[in-house]
Amino acid sequence: MSEEQQDSIVNIETPTEIATNDTEYIGDKTQPTEEILNALNALNQTTAQNGHEQSPAQQGNVKQDTPSQEAPSEWHVLREKLREQPHDPDGWNKLVDLAETRGEIEQIKQTYEALLEVYPNTSSAQIAYLNHFLSPGLFPYAEELFRRFLRSSPLVDLWKFYLTYVRRVNTSPASREAVSKAYEFALSRIGQDKDSGDIWGDYIQFLKAGETTTTWEEQQKMDSLRKVYHRAVQIPLENVERLWSELETFENSLNKITAKKFMSDLSPSYMQARTVLRQLQRHLGPLFPPPPASSSTRPHLYLPPTPTFNAAERALVGAWKTYLKWEESNPLEFEDKDKATLISRIQGVYRKAAIRMRFYAEIWYMAFVWTNSMGKPEEALNILKSGMEANPTSFLLHFAYCELQESRKEHAEVTATFDKFLDVLRAELDELEIRVNSANSSFTSDGSGRVVHTGAPAGNGSGSLEAGTISNNSSFATQACDEKPPKVKELSDRRQEYGVVWIMYIRFARRALDLKAFRSVFAKARRDRWTPWEVYEAAALMEYHCNKDGGTGVASRIFEKGLETYGDEIEFVLRYLGFLISVNDENNARALFERVITAFSPERARPLWERWARYEYQYGDLEAAQKLEKRIAEVYPSDPPIKRFAQRHTYLGTDAIAARDLGFAMAARQPAALGSTSTLNSIEKRTDSLFSLTSASHMPTSQPPIKRTSSPDYKRREGSARPDFGPPSKRQRPSSPPPRDRDRERWEGPPRRRFGSPAGWERERDRELQHVKKDREDDKASTLPTVISWFVGQLPSPASFDGPVFRTDDLMMLLRNAVIPSATRRATPPPTPLPPVPPPVRTSASGGRPPPDYGPYQGPGGGTRGGRRY
Repeated sequence: MSEEQQDSIVNIETPTEIATNDTEYIGDKTQPTEEILNALNALNQTTAQNGHEQSPAQQGNVKQDTPSQEAPSEWHVLREKLREQPHDPDGWNKLVDLAETRGEIEQIKQTYEALLEVYPNTSSAQIAYLNHFLSPGLFPYAEELFRRFLRSSPLVDLWKFYLTYVRRVNTSPASREAVSKAYEFALSRIGQDKDSGDIWGDYIQFLKAGETTTTWEEQQKMDSLRKVYHRAVQIPLENVERLWSELETFENSLNKITAKKFMSDLSPSYMQARTVLRQLQRHLGPLFPPPPASSSTRPHLYLPPTPTFNAAERALVGAWKTYLKWEESNPLEFEDKDKATLISRIQGVYRKAAIRMRFYAEIWYMAFVWTNSMGKPEEALNILKSGMEANPTSFLLHFAYCELQESRKEHAEVTATFDKFLDVLRAELDELEIRVNSANSSFTSDGSGRVVHTGAPAGNGSGSLEAGTISNNSSFATQACDEKPPKVKELSDRRQEYGVVWIMYIRFARRALDLKAFRSVFAKARRDRWTPWEVYEAAALMEYHCNKDGGTGVASRIFEKGLETYGDEIEFVLRYLGFLISVNDENNARALFERVITAFSPERARPLWERWARYEYQYGDLEAAQKLEKRIAEVYPSDPPIKRFAQRHTYLGTDAIAARDLGFAMAARQPAALGSTSTLNSIEKRTDSLFSLTSASHMPTSQPPIKRTSSPDYKRREGSARPDFGPPSKRQRPSSPPPRDRDRERWEGPPRRRFGSPAGWERERDRELQHVKKDREDDKASTLPTVISWFVGQLPSPASFDGPVFRTDDLMMLLRNAVIPSATRRATPPPTPLPPVPPPVRTSASGGRPPPDYGPYQGPGGGTRGGRRY
């Protein structure tokens, strides 16, 4: 029993003591019954027998001693905090510092074990942990830790630490074989890592140091060295060039004739390794930045932080993906006989990526896909399991795991995975709801995500969970924006994501089991307070499409059941109405429309009016359409009559009335005035010619497009020209949609708020005309002078040019490499004039002149003195 409970029991007073101490006590009105007094006396006797009842003196002593009790240490406080929030790299580093400072081996064990449970395969933490057990009496525990850590570690520094330990405990000449096996074991795991060059070098030095007594042993030693050297120089190691030099010296010391043969055979692989090493350094540079400075004498432990997906983190993920794809492309060009080496190399790379990017599900998924493609389904399954442990809320990994297990017919495992995943997401939603409520004291959120004032109890109006209903006022997507706390949208988005898991669960139950299992899962979803309306729609459509015997009726009943819970969700009502229309159930669709249209305000009900109006326009009679228009006009008196009339004569976004009779499309195509008619005609001709040359459909295959250098003002208009959609404009307005989009949005489109404003349709038309007028004014302000306009009009079109085609890249290269003589340089005799160049001959195949041969520039006087060619 805790001390607080003891204090509370100690301070219990009998009713008689209360009456004695209370001057206002009235015995006749508040005296307990005899049964209550007997029960209290029995309770006091029980506590006294158990040692909890103490004398008043003892009570005083307890009260005096309680404040002087030892408070929990900083380590214990921080450890409890990390239990609640385990993904805190700075907190774990501080906890390690506290444990290291105190020096208690049990506390150090607890610290590192807890850290490695959250961040497994963190080599810096594993090495720091092992350092505490390298005393001779603690070697057995260190070897147990080595067995645990090395099994799945792809990190070079841990393997290097292990080899150091092996050489420390195996110092006798008889144990050289054990050390050699340890090196071979390590190199088989991490020998392809570019940072393993030191291990290769140490292994070579270890072999060189071996003593031999016979010629046969010396020959065996030389063969072993040659094999290790030949393996190492074909790997992109950091010290590969030094190893190549050592190999060359080693071979020449044995036999110069065989050395030449060996080196020539290995040279292509070595050069390839050197080239790949440079590429590898460019890839790995941004992936492994230097660690931050440590605040203590202990090296800083790098622990991967939880992602926030800011720009820097997204760039880091992109760099990792690029590097992994590059490794998969086999840059070392391994042949089929060395495929095992390639697989081992890529496998180590993915393991390192999973450690470094532990909380990024995309990296885990890439590792799973590659491993599965290599024909290793068990390893791929283990990768997904490890990824789900690191990312318990990852949709990507859980869905991939469920699909893989479903393909293996492990249906029970899939069901357990979905249930566990839903529990985790449900707890996350509960925590988010509490956080939203605490951050917004003047608002609260009921179970459906709807925002209500704190004066009303949260969850008011929610139905019975056993009956499968939630809240009859559930609405989180249509609340007024000014009444929503900032994080309520996050809550509603998370709830919709939660519904996706239920939908995937339902799909699995239907396709892998049967309709009965699917209905059982849907029944569980109905009892969940966080289930959104999308689950009801998915279940209804699944019944309709998969149940050939009465599926339509079952689907309608599911929609009706959802309408009881989500009756004020405009999107759900629209889906239900669309379903009834799609199954040609006109009577029920009309009844649903009439039943729900009065439940929404005119602003929220507009999508319903629009949807039903489209149905009446397409499939109803004229009298019904006119009656509906009259009702809509009463609800929305500011809408112009022509808008509704034009909507009735629109199909698939083609609005001929707005485009032709009201002139929206015509106004957008009218050319802007440029000062004079001749100038406009000439510039339009040049613009047409330019587009005819640059267009793929009009470009001749024998010649590249030709473009004459134009003035800056003309180039500006060329860049903004549009051959089919309007005249050249000065600049684009990012805030205004293109004309075709504006025409499409005239009658139906996402921004519905313009129809609720007075004369919204006419205002949109005036805005369109203002845009066209502004374009004309902008272009009018930038008219060319009269002389320049005449000159531009007299220029021939680009199509009339038939001269040689200049290769601009070659020309710029010549100018870049040209040697310009200095002003103070001594004068040189003029070079011998070159013979005249004959005129270019027109080829019969293309109809144009062939490009001249622009040879490299030889510098001043280079033609006569045979100078250096540039």
